[in-house]
Amino acid sequence: MTVTLRGLSTAVPATVLVQDEVRDVFAAQPGLGRLGQRIVATSFNVSGIERRHSVLDELRWDAHPDDPVFFDAESGELLLPGTKVRNELYAEHATRLYVEAGRAAIEATPGIEASDVTHVITVSCTGFYAPGPDFMIARDLGLNPGVERYHLGFMGCYASIPALRIASQLAKADASAVVLVVSVELCTLHLRASNDPDTIVASSLFADGAGSAIVTARPTEPGERAFDLDRFATRITPVGEGDMAWKIGDHGFEMVLSNAIPAIIDDHITGALEPLFAHDDALAAALASDAASDAVEHWAIHPGGRSILDKVESRLVLTEAQLVPARETLRDYGNMSSATVLFVLRNILHSDAAADGDRVAAMAFGPGLTVESALLTVRV
Repeated sequence: MTVTLRGLSTAVPATVLVQDEVRDVFAAQPGLGRLGQRIVATSFNVSGIERRHSVLDELRWDAHPDDPVFFDAESGELLLPGTKVRNELYAEHATRLYVEAGRAAIEATPGIEASDVTHVITVSCTGFYAPGPDFMIARDLGLNPGVERYHLGFMGCYASIPALRIASQLAKADASAVVLVVSVELCTLHLRASNDPDTIVASSLFADGAGSAIVTARPTEPGERAFDLDRFATRITPVGEGDMAWKIGDHGFEMVLSNAIPAIIDDHITGALEPLFAHDDALAAALASDAASDAVEHWAIHPGGRSILDKVESRLVLTEAQLVPARETLRDYGNMSSATVLFVLRNILHSDAAADGDRVAAMAFGPGLTVESALLTVRV
């Protein structure tokens, strides 16, 4: 049975953060030491990001709310709201993006109506509320009252790939199943000024966005662009448990993102791909002989940062062209945690370079340090 990823869609909030302007705001914060200023300049300048999006309207220079919560434009000072305030904003803004992205995926899938959806899987690590986003999607999109709903929470940047794996398993178990997968991450709700290097790096990278898709074994329509979901794999690296973490603090969620992560990925990326390629002798042989770039045409690598993409490109001997979708996503949207890999996949699917039958390897990294991967085939 062939299970297909269809209707791949993305959405972002309206506020655009220009990277150079955000850098200057963070660099000018009171209490930031000279070392912190140097780290801010370096982190923002080498990030590979030009712009990002945020749900926070008050981060715009022309916004002057009477009672600023995150940013006082008059003084230029970043404020420090508590976790409760941040999470309440998450519930407000995330719901809108979940519904928008979910509707977009259904509308982008020929032959599928909202009434056809049998399962909803939502993904996020940047906020919590109940009834949750799975409920809000079912309610606002008018789904069947008996639709099955699941939420993957607080798993980090790799979580959309397990969501697709679960959706694929549901579709294989029931050929009539239509699974709606929606990831929404509002990372900017947790940004704050600090002298801590990990916090500064996180502030230079993270952004808001949503990705969605339909997963089903129902046949595609003529001319429809989609992916076959061929295989999934998980690998926990033997080191790095403390180098990437996500904790709840009094003033938002706190990201641990050490500068050792690119080196860890460099050391273990090949081993992480071995279980994904193990069932295909040609792919396994190509990986072992540093020829993976020849065997797999497209690479949907989660752009956790510019240095991570550099390490993956070098270690797997990928071409510059094969990393263009990931680098373009990083440049235009930043790191949107779990939603980001869906943006990269959509970039690949709708590029002129994607031909019917092309293979795609998708990879995302998160706390653990965990590497989640998927093998897909382009269908056009």
